[in-house]
Amino acid sequence: MAGFILKRLLQAIFVVLAVTLIVSFAIRLTGDPAVMLVGGAGSVTEQDLQNIRQSLGLERPFFVQYLSFLEGILTGDFGKSFMGGTPVSMLIARALPATLLLAFASLIVSIILSVPLGIYAAVHRGRWPDQMIRILSLVGLSFPNFWLAIMLVLLFSIVLGILPPSGMEGPESFVMPALTMATILTATNVRLVRTSMLETLSQQYIMVARSKGLRDRVVLYKHALRNSAIPLVTYIGLQFGGLIGGIVIVERVFNWPGMGTLAFDAISNRDYPVLQGTITVLALFIILINLLIDIAYGLIDPRIRTE
Repeated sequence: MAGFILKRLLQAIFVVLAVTLIVSFAIRLTGDPAVMLVGGAGSVTEQDLQNIRQSLGLERPFFVQYLSFLEGILTGDFGKSFMGGTPVSMLIARALPATLLLAFASLIVSIILSVPLGIYAAVHRGRWPDQMIRILSLVGLSFPNFWLAIMLVLLFSIVLGILPPSGMEGPESFVMPALTMATILTATNVRLVRTSMLETLSQQYIMVARSKGLRDRVVLYKHALRNSAIPLVTYIGLQFGGLIGGIVIVERVFNWPGMGTLAFDAISNRDYPVLQGTITVLALFIILINLLIDIAYGLIDPRIRTE
């Protein structure tokens, strides 16, 4: 297991290098931060813009700037924001907990809903409970997250007035953002659990377990569910990366003070250090989650651990 983890960590280094290099290069194609800082004022001369670029360190060659950024990563120094000079590490420290809490809350809600529904649909295959669950999951997949977020705000904040429309003011502020993200995740996971359970329930060892007189609950949860869990665990790891990407829209709708909002503002302002630091930290978390998923394989299925 130690060799496996070391191999994954070495791969993670190359992934982070590739991601940061691509982001650093791509954002420099979007425009000049010096122009954004002066606000497009007509009285600004080219010399003024050059002085701003020099003060920001943008006059140096691209790879010199990139290597300087990599050196900062090793010490946790991502530089300072072009807009206000606030250390990027401080901005990330403020935004990261909000995004992670929202992402994990959405995943937990999705798992709590999708696993029982998927199992119930598989057990009642072809009957009306199965048909109803499949229809509901299809409806859930059809909702764009930005539309669902707006509808929830209209219902719970404007019409009923029971939940705050935006911001992160307390536990009740999590309800609508987490429900928005969890709806689409649940719709996908229900279908995945159902399919995986149907495949597992048709295996010979399940028939043998039933022939021994084991109760259906024991067969389902001790034998079938455990062997059906690997596809779900794999997909949850992929979903976390998708959550980080899709959470930008949800955070904008609910004015959530997370990494998505921070990255969106950095792109709009061409704030190189903030965007580079944000993407790097998110990439590290996605890599860490996938590493934990790989380790979980060995806990779920001892055959994988042996290999």
